[in-house]
Amino acid sequence: MTPHPSLKLNDEVATAMREGRPVVALESTIISHGMPYPRNVEMAIEVEQIIRDGGATPATIAVLDGIPRIGLDRDELETLATHPHVTKVSLRDLPFVVATGAHGATTVAATMRLAALAGIPVFVTGGLGGVHRGAETSFDISADLTELGQTDVAVVSAGVKSILDIGLTLETLETLGVPVVVHGSDEFPSFYSRSSGYAAPLRADSPDQVAAMMAAKWDLGLKGAVSIANPVPEEDEIPAAEIADLIDRALAECDERGIRGKDITPFLLGRIVELSDGRSLETNIALVRANARLGAAIAAAYQRLRTS
Repeated sequence: MTPHPSLKLNDEVATAMREGRPVVALESTIISHGMPYPRNVEMAIEVEQIIRDGGATPATIAVLDGIPRIGLDRDELETLATHPHVTKVSLRDLPFVVATGAHGATTVAATMRLAALAGIPVFVTGGLGGVHRGAETSFDISADLTELGQTDVAVVSAGVKSILDIGLTLETLETLGVPVVVHGSDEFPSFYSRSSGYAAPLRADSPDQVAAMMAAKWDLGLKGAVSIANPVPEEDEIPAAEIADLIDRALAECDERGIRGKDITPFLLGRIVELSDGRSLETNIALVRANARLGAAIAAAYQRLRTS
């Protein structure tokens, strides 16, 4: 597939794609709105190297000066991490940020769409957005879900963010026809924790199995993503009961302050870091590392399958 002409690929990504080598897309909201400086840049550089070590090429995606970028250099990562005016860009925001020549850090939904336009079939993130608690009155449902239902990209995450309603999110993904497969576990994870109380809809125990599912889905003409949930490593998890208390406290504060819409997730994640004395940040970084390793392996397996 030829990348869309509106995209700017850096040399590393362009070369890898031209030579038929595996590429893994990475989001940028986690850099601009998910972690404090300088840990955000350190994390981004480390994750890119993990993907290279796994035999794939990293492609961090963002919008800089109104241009969707596929692959960033160190200075561009620093800009995302430190510039005071970086918009959190979901699909609805993408045209405006491009048209106005602004900087934007892409969410799961926007990164998926840009990855698909670039011809990159595997994307690694931390956690998925979904149905927020209380959505029956707020109607607060992430655009990540509708994008998963329509864009052909495999998304590796540590499951749905535990600040969300996991059960309703899984039900919505089923309605949208999105296969949800858990890597190496019979239970669906909940971001900070390996458990959620919900069974894994599907299970795969190797990157080759995941790659075969991706190929089967898209070869059948079934549009949309494959969601791969990768439980956080056991030694890094925060037990579900422990993190649930912190989430409840953070949610109560969110309601008290009247925080709504796209500001909810950054506030909650930041407040949970404070309430956990930084432990949740370390867990977040650990799960992104683990997802990067799995994502690189899946990208390599899928590339082998398509070229064999």
